Amino acid sequence: MAIKPSDVLRKKRFGGELNEAEIRAFVKGATDGSWADYQLSALLMAIAIHGMTDRETLSLTLAMAKSGDALDLSDIPGVKADKHSTGGVGDTTSLILVPLAAACGLRVAKMSGRGLGFTGGTLDKLESIPGMRIDIGVEEFKGIVRKVGCAIVGQTASLAPADKVLYALRDVTETVDCMPLVVSSILSKKLAAGADVVVLDVKTGSGAIMDAFGKSQKLARDMVRIGNLSGRRFSALITDMDQPLGMHIGNALEVEEAIDVLAGRTAGQLKEVALELGAHMLRNAGIAQDVGSAKEMLSERIASGEGLEKFAEMIEAQGGDPRVCFDTALLPKAKRRIDVPAARDGYVAATRTSDIGNAAKLLGAGRERKEDALDLSVGIVMKKRIGDPVRRGEPVMALHAGERSDVVGAMTLVNRAISISEQPVKAPALIHAVVE
Repeated sequence: MAIKPSDVLRKKRFGGELNEAEIRAFVKGATDGSWADYQLSALLMAIAIHGMTDRETLSLTLAMAKSGDALDLSDIPGVKADKHSTGGVGDTTSLILVPLAAACGLRVAKMSGRGLGFTGGTLDKLESIPGMRIDIGVEEFKGIVRKVGCAIVGQTASLAPADKVLYALRDVTETVDCMPLVVSSILSKKLAAGADVVVLDVKTGSGAIMDAFGKSQKLARDMVRIGNLSGRRFSALITDMDQPLGMHIGNALEVEEAIDVLAGRTAGQLKEVALELGAHMLRNAGIAQDVGSAKEMLSERIASGEGLEKFAEMIEAQGGDPRVCFDTALLPKAKRRIDVPAARDGYVAATRTSDIGNAAKLLGAGRERKEDALDLSVGIVMKKRIGDPVRRGEPVMALHAGERSDVVGAMTLVNRAISISEQPVKAPALIHAVVE
């Protein structure tokens, strides 16, 4: 007997627990259009009000993952790994840890997205590399992972299509931040992408979707718990986004910083988070016994140059120019550079990350709508971090601008983002928690 939308709506309206068949009917209705938008929206709102049990959330995640074509990576030898970030500013960890982990013998099959708003997208960064292809068919994608050990490509349209429908409705019904819906949205795509091991980077702070630690912690715990119930191996790190993670914000600029890290020229917080995420990936895949030895293994691949060579190999396999790894001058460069001076002596007390991300967007590094064109050369280079001493007139950052950049708007935002204290300021913790 067919399950009626009205019966499912009535049950959840009064706080009942939906069974697997009812949830499958809901997801099928979203995928094939047999449920009207107002019915889908009504159930989303009921879920936002009453929540979901772990059993419901797992059923929703699995149904969404199976709503389209799921990748079968079983014909690629070894353990396959993936990584997901909830989004941030100056967060270029994927371009570092993916080739490093592959250089350690792990197969990393990563599907990524584009940036929207002030959050950067891995695909946009990769497209600043001349010739780089990210729209690659499944068989070619698997072939690159099999041969090179890693690949980073765009998500196929057939991957968890129910999520696209439901996310669009969540966006206009004020149900975006409903925790079971967030968890099922993220995990359904990760499960459909076929990896055995997934490491999650959950951001917290002024530049994160979850700006409070308590919310970030709940999201991390829920995703790891539901992910592990699915039969895969999940871990999560809760990392700081009260300031940009890297010193470079903007597509080509971030690729350059990632290359500098892989080449051993740059240290700092971006490298630290990339190594920590990569270490959990290697440990969960059984390549290293523990996180400490895994970090040593990754660090050795930087020192030997193997990580950078692997990145060049991946770029070449995806049609890009591998020479950028050894000559970053081949990346797009902005026409103008404008220093932003400190207003007074003191210590950097705060760098409101969302304002800095939005300033980079005004320069042309980000988009408001999916169809917006980017200037891959523009962005911001940070000169100071929270806790650093600064003198009046000393640059705290530099804007890299193009012909269409709104420099005045960007300057207004970055001046508002930076706070300077007369008293010394302690730098924020970088990794707030680990969820196993």
